[in-house]
Amino acid sequence: MAASQEHITAGTPRGATLVDGGAAFRFWAPAAQRVYVALDGVFTYLPDPDDELVKDPATGDWTGFFPGVEAGTKYRFYVLGTGGEGFKRDPQARELELYGYPECDALVVDDRVYPWHDRDWRPPDFADLIVYQFHVGVFAASDRSGRDRRAHRTAKLLDAVQRVPYLADLGVTAVQPLPVNEFQGEWSLGYNGTDLFSPEMDYCVDPQALAPYLDVVNELLAARGAGPLKHEQLAGQASQLKAFVDICHLYGLAVIFDVVYNHAGGGLDPQSLDYIDLPAGPGPDNNAYFSARDWAGGRVFAFDRAPVREFLTANALMFLDEYHGDGLRFDEVTVIDAMGGWGFCQELTGTLRAAKPQAVQIAEYWGQYRRLAVQPPPGGMGFDVHYADRLRDAVRGVVADRGAGVGRIADGLRVEGETWRSYNCLENHDLVLDMDDHRAPRIARLADGSNPRSWYARSRSRVATGLLLTAPGLPMIFMGQEFLEDKLWSDSPGRSDRLIWWDGALGADRHMADFLRCTRELIRLRRALPALRSEGLEILHVDEANRVLAFRRGFLRGEEVTVVLTFSESTLYDYRLAFPRPGRWREVFNSDYFDHFPNPQVAGNAGMITADPWAAMTIPANGLLIFKVD
Repeated sequence: MAASQEHITAGTPRGATLVDGGAAFRFWAPAAQRVYVALDGVFTYLPDPDDELVKDPATGDWTGFFPGVEAGTKYRFYVLGTGGEGFKRDPQARELELYGYPECDALVVDDRVYPWHDRDWRPPDFADLIVYQFHVGVFAASDRSGRDRRAHRTAKLLDAVQRVPYLADLGVTAVQPLPVNEFQGEWSLGYNGTDLFSPEMDYCVDPQALAPYLDVVNELLAARGAGPLKHEQLAGQASQLKAFVDICHLYGLAVIFDVVYNHAGGGLDPQSLDYIDLPAGPGPDNNAYFSARDWAGGRVFAFDRAPVREFLTANALMFLDEYHGDGLRFDEVTVIDAMGGWGFCQELTGTLRAAKPQAVQIAEYWGQYRRLAVQPPPGGMGFDVHYADRLRDAVRGVVADRGAGVGRIADGLRVEGETWRSYNCLENHDLVLDMDDHRAPRIARLADGSNPRSWYARSRSRVATGLLLTAPGLPMIFMGQEFLEDKLWSDSPGRSDRLIWWDGALGADRHMADFLRCTRELIRLRRALPALRSEGLEILHVDEANRVLAFRRGFLRGEEVTVVLTFSESTLYDYRLAFPRPGRWREVFNSDYFDHFPNPQVAGNAGMITADPWAAMTIPANGLLIFKVD
C-alpha cells in the first residue's frame, strides 16, 4: 500500500519535514517509475509497497507521510527508473550522516532544536558593510592550550567561532565564509558543492568530541549575557552552523553566505542529484537538474526548468530563514547569465527581497555590463551589490610599480551610480590562492617581493589598506590581509606552509602586530566618520611628479573628510594643497604613526592644519593622512 497522503499539501516542502506524529517527504524525480523511502539506515534494500511514495504527474513530485519518524531518523530515497534502480540522497537534506560519504543516509532534522539568542539583532545598513572573507577549513583551530591544530586537520565551524571576538575587535561588520555546504572530499574551496542544503560534514564536530567545544561556545554566549546550550542543542551539524551565526550576531557581525548556483559538483557521485530519476540514457535531455553544459568541472543547472529554479531559490531562502543569514554572495553570476539564467536571477532576487529585504544580495558579475546586475528588472537582474575591480587593479598596479603615478588610482576611485553598490577588495580567495592559474601576490609581497617585512612593503601596504577603507564602495578584507600576511593561501590543511600565521598578528611579529593596529584604526574611522561611507567623492589633487593624490569624502557641512596620500619614497615637507573649505582640519589618521608603533619619529602635522583654503603640510613617505574639518 502506497504511503499515506496525510499532511501532504501543495505547500509541503521538498525533502523531509517533521509534522505532527511523523514526517512528510517530497522528492522531485519526474521521469522515475517508482520511488520509495528507505528508513533507518538500510544499506541493502528491497522495495516495500508500504514505503512507496505517490507521484503527482503534473509536477513530477513523489510524496508521502510516514508516522513515527523523528529527528535523527536516517533515510534515503530508492528510485526505480528506466535505466536502473538504486539509492539517491535527498538533494534537500538538511544533514547527512557524518561518516561514509557519499554512501551515507540523510538525517531528518528538527529546525526547532537550536535555541537562537539573536532576537534583538539588526544587520547593518548596506552602506555600513565592512566584510571579512575567510575559509572555514584553514582559518583557525587551536586547543585549550592555544596550540595550533590546523596542520593536517580541517578546521571546524566551532573552531572559527572562537575567532569571533577577534573579528569584532577588528571592527568589521560582516563575515563572508567561503561556501559551507557539502562538497566531495575532506577539503576544498567549496565551489564544487554536491549537497547544497547540508553543512559540510568536515566542518562539523562529531557529537562524541563535542564537550570541549560546548564549553567554549557557552563561554562566548555568557560573555554576551546569553544562556548556555545543552549538548543535544549543539550536536547536530545544522545546529553548529546556526551557533556560528548566532554568536556572530551577538558580537555584532552580520553573516553573508557564499552560494554557488552556476554549477554543481566536479565529479557528482551516483547517489547525488545527478540523473536523479535514473533515466535510460545519459543524454543531456535526460538529466532533470542539469543542462548539457559543464563549467569548472561540474554540471550547469537547467535554469529553464521551474523545479530547478525552485530548488535553487529554496536553498537561498534556507540560508536567510533557517540560518538567519544577513545576505548572500552569489558565485559567478556572469556564468549564470551566459548559460541562460538571466530570468532565473530576476526571479531569485525578487523572491529573496520580498522574503527578507534587509538581506544584501552580492553578485560576482564581471564584464562591461556588470552595472546591469544591480539594476531592477526588467532591464537588470535585481541584485544589490556587484563586484568591482577598477580600484583593485589600480591600487595593485601602483603598489607593484615603484615609478607608477597615482592618476590611475584617481580613476579607480570614481564609481558610476550609487557607490555602495560596488564591492571592493585588494585580495580575495581567488586572487591570492596558491594554484597554477591564480597566484597573484598578496599586497605585502607585491610591494616588495624580496622582503615583505621591509619598510617599503609595510608603508605601501598601509597606504593600500587605507585606500580600500576610505574609498567609495563596500570594502572586503581577505583573511590575514589585516595583519600583513604575505603568503599565498591554500585550502589544504596539509599545506601548513600556507596557513595564515596568527601568532605573528598577536605579537610574535612586531610588524604584523603594528599593521593590525593600523587596520583596526582605519576600520574604526570608517565606522565613526559618516563621510567615509557616504556617496560623496571629489578628486582634489593629482600630482604625478610627487605621486600625491588627495580626495574628499562627504559633502555635508561639518562632516567633510579629506584623504591625502603619496607613494613617494621621500617625506614631502611644506607641501601645499587646496582644501575643500578654509579653516582648521584635524589630522585624525597618519599611517606613519603605526610603523614601530607608536612611531617616535612620525612625520606629520601635530594633529592639525589650517587651510585658507591652501594649507602647507608634511606628507610622510609612502603615507596616508585623513583630515576631518574641525
